[in-house]
Amino acid sequence: MKVNGKHYRTVWLEGSTVHLIEQNLLPFDFKIHQAPKSADTCQAIKTMIVRGAGAIGAAAGFAMAQVLLEVPGDWPAIDRGKQAIEATRPTAQNLFFAVNRVYQAAKKGGEAAGVAEAQKIADEDAENCRLIGEHGSQLIKDGMTIETHCNAGWLAFVDHGSALSPIYAAQHAGKKVFVYADETRPRGQGARLTAWELQGEKVPHAIVPDNAGAYLMSLGKIDLMIVGADRIAGNGDTANKIGTLEKAICAKEYGVPFYIAAPTSTFDLKCQSGRDIPIEERSQDEVLYQTGPDDQGVQRRVLVCSPGSKAVNPAFDVTPAKFITGIITEKGIVKPDASEIGRLFS
Repeated sequence: MKVNGKHYRTVWLEGSTVHLIEQNLLPFDFKIHQAPKSADTCQAIKTMIVRGAGAIGAAAGFAMAQVLLEVPGDWPAIDRGKQAIEATRPTAQNLFFAVNRVYQAAKKGGEAAGVAEAQKIADEDAENCRLIGEHGSQLIKDGMTIETHCNAGWLAFVDHGSALSPIYAAQHAGKKVFVYADETRPRGQGARLTAWELQGEKVPHAIVPDNAGAYLMSLGKIDLMIVGADRIAGNGDTANKIGTLEKAICAKEYGVPFYIAAPTSTFDLKCQSGRDIPIEERSQDEVLYQTGPDDQGVQRRVLVCSPGSKAVNPAFDVTPAKFITGIITEKGIVKPDASEIGRLFS
């Protein structure tokens, strides 16, 4: 996607340095973060400089490639580096998918093969998201209003995005669409990142509070809901940003089609159901504090909750398959059940 007329990917490798769009600064500032070592890339994943399933996966693949270059042939050290990457974001299936592919490629063909595999994973992620856009845009009719939760646009993948890719494809095909972007507390990915992306693509949209979705659906103002995924179990149960589950329940109640958009790299067939998906707990400070520019444009971190109160901060929830209409993948749209999901990998 283009920023100020220049095409960017969300994450890429130059030499042995990983470059990432610094998403914590968006939408107020656009900068490229450089991670020269694998430890730096791990820190970028942990601190959400890079976020989103596919982008995390690509960054993790590049981090694994950095480990191979840092300690060539030293497999005990390579194993420790692999474990450090895998400990950064426990729910993100794309991370484990990428790290294992790069690791296995290096086992067979050495460091150069591992680095090449990391680049291949990034390229595949971009192409798969483009195909998700093609398939998903068939669901979108001219004049539709679509709700989305969190950010599953191009910033969340290497390019194109998952949940937003069908919307971009529909708009490029000449269809008129309007998007309601959930604010997505506590980190505000909808209000900050999705809204910033939609502005850049000139997609008409409005940011709505996280608890407004049911009301809008009850008024008949939502025709379709599309969200991303961080891990999809073999039965179709889907982990995504906290708040997705209640949107899916409301969509079912009001007859709004509810779709997941994700590449097949997000599926984890080792998880038979959502009960097997680990859910990341993040710092309570993300709930208690907010950061943004003041009236003079100076970035400040401020307390927005009752002083002394504690908070809990589960980063994801799991939506049971019974609430999901379909899953949009690069191979087409499938029902969220074990039989159809199994055919994606046959």
